[in-house]
Amino acid sequence: MDSLMLIGYSAAALGFLVLTLLLATAWRGRREGGLLLAASAATALWAAVAAWQAGGLYLSSVFVVAAELLRDVLWLWFLLAILGHGRAASARRFLRAGSTLVVVFGVAMVLVLGLVFSGEVRIPSRLGFDLRIFTFLVFSLLGLVLVEQLFRNTPLAERWAIKYLCLGLGGLFAFDFYLYSNALLLHDISPAIWTARGFVNAIVVPLIIVSAARNPQWSLDVFVSRSFVFHSASLLGAGLYLLAMAAGGYYIQLYGGEWSGPAQLVFFFAAGMLLVVLLFSGQMRARLRVFLSKHFFNYRYDYREEWLRFIDTLSSAELDHDLRLRVIQAMAQIVESPGGLLWQKRGEDVLVPTASWNMPESAERMAEGESLIHFFVERGWIVELDQVAREPESYAGLALPGWLREIPDAWLLVPLFNMSELHGFIVLARPRTPLQINWEVRDLLVTTGRQSASYLALLAANEALVDARQFEAFNRLSAYVVHDLKNLVAQLSLVVRNAERHRDNPQFVEDAFATVDNSVRKMNRLLTQLRKGRMASQPQKPVDLGQMLKEVIESHAGQRPAPCFLQDDEGLAVIADSDRLAAVIGHLVQNAQDATDDNGEIQVRLSRDSEEAVIEIKDNGCGMDAAFIRERLFRPFDTTKGNAGMGIGVYESREFIHSLGGRLDVHSEPGEGTNFRITLALASIPLTAEAKGTD
Repeated sequence: MDSLMLIGYSAAALGFLVLTLLLATAWRGRREGGLLLAASAATALWAAVAAWQAGGLYLSSVFVVAAELLRDVLWLWFLLAILGHGRAASARRFLRAGSTLVVVFGVAMVLVLGLVFSGEVRIPSRLGFDLRIFTFLVFSLLGLVLVEQLFRNTPLAERWAIKYLCLGLGGLFAFDFYLYSNALLLHDISPAIWTARGFVNAIVVPLIIVSAARNPQWSLDVFVSRSFVFHSASLLGAGLYLLAMAAGGYYIQLYGGEWSGPAQLVFFFAAGMLLVVLLFSGQMRARLRVFLSKHFFNYRYDYREEWLRFIDTLSSAELDHDLRLRVIQAMAQIVESPGGLLWQKRGEDVLVPTASWNMPESAERMAEGESLIHFFVERGWIVELDQVAREPESYAGLALPGWLREIPDAWLLVPLFNMSELHGFIVLARPRTPLQINWEVRDLLVTTGRQSASYLALLAANEALVDARQFEAFNRLSAYVVHDLKNLVAQLSLVVRNAERHRDNPQFVEDAFATVDNSVRKMNRLLTQLRKGRMASQPQKPVDLGQMLKEVIESHAGQRPAPCFLQDDEGLAVIADSDRLAAVIGHLVQNAQDATDDNGEIQVRLSRDSEEAVIEIKDNGCGMDAAFIRERLFRPFDTTKGNAGMGIGVYESREFIHSLGGRLDVHSEPGEGTNFRITLALASIPLTAEAKGTD
């Protein structure tokens, strides 16, 4: 008995110590919260002293009596304080007077009992009772009266917040009344009742914690994680289940006779399998969550956990089709729904299904003028299909589409608004456990629906941007191809113009065939680029700059002014696509010819600067001012040649030079001419005979 008493009062001391620590960290200075903290600390102290005195004569220790007096006085004071909260001034004055009397009476009893224990005062035997037992009996009776008054005088709508406090403290005082009334009749404390008292005090701790969490007006912010409560309740239920199964197995062994061994094994196996099924049952977990949220917390949801889980679900998805599934799952988890369908806006006046999760896909399209869409836009409400059937007057003017009734287990329709514009809606399937849709559920779904709509709008914008970039890339590729074709047409046109005068010249015919062959080769490459949808480059290899520049000069020698070539260093080579580099140089030479009079000069110079090759295209034409170079020269599709130009040649030249790791610098003055300076890193690979243009 003594060891059981020690366990019980130690458990009570530990429980109230935990409650005291929770209250101490959350106290915000209000009187009710301070009294609750003091009462909890006094109860922990009393239980610890009672555990220390386990096996004694219970009330023979002055420490036990003083600690219990302190505990009772503080609990009565706390009850009087919350009874006076929110009352009229006269009622508060009366309750303050009552609190004062309780405290004075408690102090007086401490002094009297202290004198009794010290032997200074003797209680007359003719009284017929122990003053200590009588005192605690009076305190327990006062406690029951105050608990009953608190519950009776609390409005019906607010009893939800204090019912567990009334149950806990009412249970404590009722057990104390039973203990001391029995002791008063028998003139002694029952060891069995005193032993059970420790366990009774430990049991009521969770009830007081729940009630404290439900009453923020006490300046308390006792936070108990829903996840912790859920898993604790699950473990407690599993433990009770295992105890029941153990008892069942014991009786099977006791009364099973010769079949007891196999029957017990079969029973334990079936019980274990049933436990595993229950633990992994989504419906059972959902029912437990709903039960705990309904009976043990102020609100159905822990908004911090819900919001973090919701944002984590959405942010972990890529900007692709997977995001639509994540949106459905995130919304469904809020109401324990096992599936859903998503409709999104496409174009200006139609909504189409874009994703489904654990529900059959739909092919139905909805126009903006339909009743359901109009209802979403006008009201912004969540539509509960059961309520529509039960209370159609609550959804006046709403006509549900016929195909919606054919969707199995369709339950909720949640609109998705982005910037006050309807982006779509979600159809959620009926949950695993019955769930009442109240204001809290509706507000959370509407808020998360707006957040989901913003993610879906971001996905739609990203898809539109990808499409736009693909079109932009194709358009830019087309512009490059047209630009190169224009140059090829110019070369072939020059051959045609000179054919009348030089058709009998074998050298001209040979050059003409070489020009046509080169043009055909380049046009085939351009067609390949169009088919692939991207700019294709030839394999990069060492290019003899001197030989390449001579060929470019020769190809532009037929137009005035004819460029001249100056080569300061021999054997300079770079790693590049020979055709594209020649096209870039040729374009710059062509621009110089277009900007220079027929009697002007154009020089193409090749030189070396340390480990770099330098190509300069210099003319004495019209030149450009600094503003034109800064704002327009390298801007694509901006040209000064009217219909004769594309406006991408210089831009393409700079981009290609940069891709080789080089630089393109421009120096120009209006009326004095322009100098384009290209700087490229020299190749470290020796030139082959093919690269040098020799046999």
